Amino acid sequence: MELYPYLKSMAEEDLCAIVMCNLKHEIIYMNPAAKERYVKWGGEALLGKNLLNCHNQTSARMIQKAVDWFAKSSENNRMYTSYNEKENKDVYMVALREENGDLIGYYEKHEYRNRETVPFYIGIEE
Repeated sequence: MELYPYLKSMAEEDLCAIVMCNLKHEIIYMNPAAKERYVKWGGEALLGKNLLNCHNQTSARMIQKAVDWFAKSSENNRMYTSYNEKENKDVYMVALREENGDLIGYYEKHEYRNRETVPFYIGIEE
């Protein structure tokens, strides 16, 4: 069974922004939440652009240091990069690897700390 359609569907439905890059820092994927979140910086037009050009020098240097850390060991796979107090969320960089453990890229994942306000199992009738 091919896993790709499941993973793509999972990312497409995630309410948090997901931006994936290759090792040249080129943006290769943005889920709909990311396209919307970054619309004032170009949204979908950011695909194929260099992520480092979207950040200041300090941030770009830290992104490269995180990628270098991922490359040191196949066990280095997730790094906490920031907390956004205004939005009450944590931001992580996560390594993307081949099945053999080779590093092929990375992605940024936002995780909100706010409790969900939608009722449980909304839309399901008893």
